[in-house]
Amino acid sequence: MEFRIPKEVRDVAEGLRTEGFEAYLVGGCVRDLLIDRRPKDWDITTNAKPEDIQRIFPDSFYTNDFGTVGVLRETEDEALKIIEVTPYRTESVYSDKRRPDSVQFGQSLEEDLARRDFTINALAYDESKGQLIDPYKGQKDIELKVLKTVGVPAERFEEDALRLMRAVRLVAELEFVLDADTAAAIQEKAANLGHISKERIRDEFVRILNSSQPMMALIMAQQLGLLEYIAPDLTRGIGIEQNQAHSYDVFGHLMRSLQHAADKEWSFDIRLAAVFHDVSKPEVRRWEPKKNDWTFHGHEVVGARVTKKALEDLKFSRETIERVSKLVRWHMFFSDPDQITLSAVRRMIRNVGEENIWDLLNLRICDRIGTGRPKEQPFRFRKYKAMVEEALRDPISVAMLKTDGAHIMEKFHMKPGPRLGWLLNALLEEVLEDPTRNNEEYLDEKSTVLLGLSDENLKKLGDIGKKKREEKEEEEIQKILDKHHVC
Repeated sequence: MEFRIPKEVRDVAEGLRTEGFEAYLVGGCVRDLLIDRRPKDWDITTNAKPEDIQRIFPDSFYTNDFGTVGVLRETEDEALKIIEVTPYRTESVYSDKRRPDSVQFGQSLEEDLARRDFTINALAYDESKGQLIDPYKGQKDIELKVLKTVGVPAERFEEDALRLMRAVRLVAELEFVLDADTAAAIQEKAANLGHISKERIRDEFVRILNSSQPMMALIMAQQLGLLEYIAPDLTRGIGIEQNQAHSYDVFGHLMRSLQHAADKEWSFDIRLAAVFHDVSKPEVRRWEPKKNDWTFHGHEVVGARVTKKALEDLKFSRETIERVSKLVRWHMFFSDPDQITLSAVRRMIRNVGEENIWDLLNLRICDRIGTGRPKEQPFRFRKYKAMVEEALRDPISVAMLKTDGAHIMEKFHMKPGPRLGWLLNALLEEVLEDPTRNNEEYLDEKSTVLLGLSDENLKKLGDIGKKKREEKEEEEIQKILDKHHVC
């Protein structure tokens, strides 16, 4: 079995063997090679002790409390800058359900692989011989696309409760299915996730949302009893019927909104906002007899507060919390699409910030698809996007000139008045004809000529410039409308 192993990795493994030690690629990088994915990091296991590894590789450092040594490599490839080398290990009991009480260095590769979580990670590879070591049939499970634990599932999850979330995350990232016994053990041990720090839960949650199948993963997490330890507010939407515009309950709607963001490969912030945007519909839901339907007035306002608290609990950064909460707060930006005006669009841009406005529109697309409607951008929405683009662009005006009234009045000893306005419009016409003329030297020279004209002639040129500006402005706006297929 042959894989293309980077020179940086081969050199570290060979360096260990040259000194009389064993060396194997191990874990996720071997799994990724078998799946034909490029590993995001490279791990080597060995019978060398940490002090031996550092003696062989002076340019190295400890990365954790388990004897792992980071060997630095000179490369531009981020995945290869640090090759982690860990001695064979055996472990004691896990009193805190996260870390072993003590770590002893092992004597063999076999006992090291026996302590690992899933069969697809209990793999080792000797690149010098092209030999795969697979005592738990992980290669077969990769072929079957099934995730199962090494040994007894309940024991593996009792040792380290974070494995409960890692199982769901791997299923989502690799698009595998859960082995039935493994799934049953997750459900049995779900409460152990309560012993895990919020930071570690957040890190796995982030990877789930950034996977290709986050909807499937979170639905699985809910069915297995994990979601209440990850984001309990989301579970309140289960079974909450919505109004006639929706085909799914609140929870189903949030999941489908999230999945659309993933399908579009949109940013993490959009995905996070999508999964929380309607989180507070359950508490604001009211029956409206006149409409004979449910209403959810103010759910975006309440939802922004709930989202902020949920993200704070998960120890997200202040920047992420503020940005995502803002997207949730303003996601109902055109609940009455017939009342869209350019001034309303400008107000919305001020509310959410120019840097967030396009993410807000994409969140709205996720919201629409999440209802079960097949069309993500109907005419009214395209119209709104065109108006946003119009509101964001700098209007064509004399403000574009590389000169201004104050400069002209000082240089030519002018006073404010109509002649100044005519002159600026005449200069703008020059620049619209040839943008290369928009520099102070040329505009000063042209001003000298134009100021020699009579009021009547200067006004004529100024009016021509004003008309040219209006025509150019209309032309630019029409380009935007055409771009978004809006008449």
